[in-house]
Amino acid sequence: MSEFLTIGEPIALFGSEEVDKSLKDAKFFQKFLAGAEVNVAVGVSRYGHTTEYITALGQDPFGAFIKDQLVENNIGTRYIDESDRYWTAFQLKDRVSKGDPSIHYFRKNSAASHFNQEILDKIDFSEVKMAHLSGIFPAISSVALKSFRHFVSLLEKNQVKTTFDPNLRPQLWESTEVMVETINELASHANIILPGINEGEILMGSRDPEAISDFYLQNGANTEAVIVKLGEEGAFVKEQNGNTFVVPGFNVEKVVDTVGAGDGFAAGVISALMEGLSLKEAVIRGNATGALAVQTPGDNDGYPTPEELTQFLEEEKVF
Repeated sequence: MSEFLTIGEPIALFGSEEVDKSLKDAKFFQKFLAGAEVNVAVGVSRYGHTTEYITALGQDPFGAFIKDQLVENNIGTRYIDESDRYWTAFQLKDRVSKGDPSIHYFRKNSAASHFNQEILDKIDFSEVKMAHLSGIFPAISSVALKSFRHFVSLLEKNQVKTTFDPNLRPQLWESTEVMVETINELASHANIILPGINEGEILMGSRDPEAISDFYLQNGANTEAVIVKLGEEGAFVKEQNGNTFVVPGFNVEKVVDTVGAGDGFAAGVISALMEGLSLKEAVIRGNATGALAVQTPGDNDGYPTPEELTQFLEEEKVF
């Protein structure tokens, strides 16, 4: 039995080991587990919580690698479908000294895009405290979108608190208009919404954190709070009762890779809330997890254990 659930598409990531060299010219790569939702599962598990990850994998070397990585990270695999007809997604990522890295995906017609919805009806919700939802999985296929909606209905039926990260991937949608309409409709079912400030501009036309928060608080009857990620500046929070506050970010001297910071933020928030901490304390943990994440080359290998988090907060003089 698990405290935490998420559904998504895991990816075998080949990250270049050569700084500022194009993917065309790079020769040396390191293999990692990647994928937005699985990153969150890794982070929550690393904080000591029982997790289950829902997905489909191909019966191929990448699928076997991902399953081994899930087990290594203490993530449950009971709800994983394995296909002998479709392959497991993978991606290439360069390493840059500044800014965001370039990423190339190979995921069309993957196993996860053909996910078997019947698996969802086998889930044991009895111990589940929270579930994380992302805008990526429903974008990969019509089958995935249908499964995602069914999963949301089961979460609502079982009164499981949910977080939702838009995680916009325009290249996966047929148009920006369809993406915006679908993401905002899916977000309306979540209890806590985690948009980035750039995503807010795309989804509702403003970069003002309070305007973004107001839009989503009014968009969904179940929404209790909106946490707008501000990058280095931290996060802006607005609750349904009107309470607002900003939690500053942490200064990072050397950024190695920005990918996975937002997922780490979500893992920090979720794990803290499951432990009964306040929303402000949860956002502090989210910011800390994101700050640690950007200091390593993989998407999730920088996520801390509770002991590492405590050490980081003590060094930053946050008590």
